[in-house]
This record gives sequence, C-alpha cells and structure tokens, in this order.
Amino acid sequence: MKEISKLMSYRESIKVLDATIRDGGLVNDFFFDDDFVRSLYETNIKSGVDYMEFGYKGDKEMFDPDKFGKWKFCDDDDIRDIVGDNNTDLKIAVMADVGRCNYKQDIRPRSESPVDLIRVATYLNQIPTAVDMIHDAKNKGYEVSCNIMAISSAQEGDVRAALDILGHSEVDVIYIVDSFGALYPEQLQRVAALYTEFGEKYNKKIGIHAHNNQQLAFANTIEAVGDGVDWLDATYAAMGRGAGNCAMELLLGFLKNPKYKVFPVIKFIEKHINKLREQGVVWGYDLQYLMTGLLNQHPRTAISFTKEGRKDYAEFYKEIVAMD
Repeated sequence: MKEISKLMSYRESIKVLDATIRDGGLVNDFFFDDDFVRSLYETNIKSGVDYMEFGYKGDKEMFDPDKFGKWKFCDDDDIRDIVGDNNTDLKIAVMADVGRCNYKQDIRPRSESPVDLIRVATYLNQIPTAVDMIHDAKNKGYEVSCNIMAISSAQEGDVRAALDILGHSEVDVIYIVDSFGALYPEQLQRVAALYTEFGEKYNKKIGIHAHNNQQLAFANTIEAVGDGVDWLDATYAAMGRGAGNCAMELLLGFLKNPKYKVFPVIKFIEKHINKLREQGVVWGYDLQYLMTGLLNQHPRTAISFTKEGRKDYAEFYKEIVAMD
C-alpha cells in the first residue's frame, strides 16, 4: 500500500512551495501591488508554507520592464521591501529560466540577497546550461532546484540521461513538471518512480509542479506524495498560467502536518484573489485547456483562445487536432 493511504499521519520531509506570484504572474504580467504580495507573504507564514516563490529573474535586456510588473524581474531590493530581514521560517525562492535570464549578473551572492532558493527551469535540450546555472547558484550560496519542463512529451531515454546529468550536479531538488496538464495519476506514478530512482541514487529530493488542464493537478500532486515525492508546488485558488495549478487550499487540507493551516489561505482568497477575478484576471479549468491537455500540447493556443474571448470550442478543437 502507498504511504498516501496513511491518512492519520504525515511525513516530516514534505515541503510546500507557494508559486502564486510566479505562475499566477503569467496571467496578469506580474502586476501585483505590494499590498497583495505582502499579504500573501504574511499568509504563507501563518499557514506554515515552507517556501514562497516571488517570480522570475527575467533578463531586462530581453523583457521590457515597462511591459511587466516588477515580479518578472525580482530585484533583491523589491523583495526586501516586502520581507525585510525575513526573520521567519518561510524561505524565499525565485525562478531563473534557462535562456531568459542573465544569471551571472542578476543573481547576486546569497550573502547580499533575501533569496534562499534558486529554481532553475529548463527543457531537456537545455540541460548543459541548466547545470551551469546550478553550479553558479550553489557557488553563490543558494539552495537550488531544477524544474524539467514539458515532461509529458519527452522520451524516457532522454529523461533518464537528463536525470543522470543532474544527479552528478550540485542541485538539491529535481522537479517533475507537467507543463501541459496531460498526465494522469497512473502515468504520474511511473514518472515519479523514475525520478525517485535517480533521487535515491544521487541523494536528491524530488518535487512536483502540476497543471490543471484536466482537473488533475491536485490528484497528481497527492499521487506524487504517495510515490515518495517530497516537494510540492501549489498556488492560492489554483492561480496560474492557463488552467492553473494545484490549489493550495486543497493541498494544505490534505496534508496532516499540524504546522499547515488552511484558514489563513481561505481568508486571503476571500480578500485578495476574488478581487483579482472581479478585475478581470482570468485563469482556471475550461474546455480549451482540457483540449490541449488531452492532446498533450502546450496551452499557448488555448491561452490565445481565452484572450480573444472565443466560445467556438468545437472549431478550436478542429484547429488544434490539425496541429498534431
């Protein structure tokens, strides 16, 4: 029987990471005001969340700062304005996307930064650069994770090769990322077995970042828990790109560790997330995201469909089937 069946207990090694600002920022171009971010920070502390991801370390030569909110770039001073000295148990994370950041310049030494964890995001064909980024961040004193994106479209042999390379690197955590929301729990079980095989071999922790195209982000996340995955990503009200992510309120409600508390999350959603929806910020499960998930496609076409206000679902399905 899986460990997930032991619902009367909990696993001390589990870590929960809030990705609301980073993944949620993809639906509003990171234009969160300081009150929202500060309140989220305080709520994460009250809820017992282990890590809070503030956003990306985007390259300002590549991305126009006038077109994005500041959490696209996560300058240390902006983070410090929110967290001060962060004399709490909550750790601070940022994501560095391979090919979209100037990591040697923009990621300062840990001793000069309020950030604790650098999350390197990579596709399989970018693994050598990801390893260099991991080495750079570790040399600067950070904890480091690596998110291998679009895993549902990858060949197992390529994944094995990448996991072996990462196993030899200094990375602390390797993430399963269901970028397209295409995996089912039974498939996730096999993927988790593969990742934990390498995690045990090289003494690395394994994490999961799930998308909700088929309304399985929560199911896949708790499947991963039962399969030995320790690091769990979630967002408040499932806020995230396209169909969104595993909902924090669901995850904390499932985990039995008494340090996690759901009520502060509910209060934050009521006060802050609902306001975003009223302002017209859109995310969450819908038919167009189901379709791209079923077809194991990147949701960019469904995102465009949503932004254009289209409702011709059948025509959209014919369009994307023709792309396969």
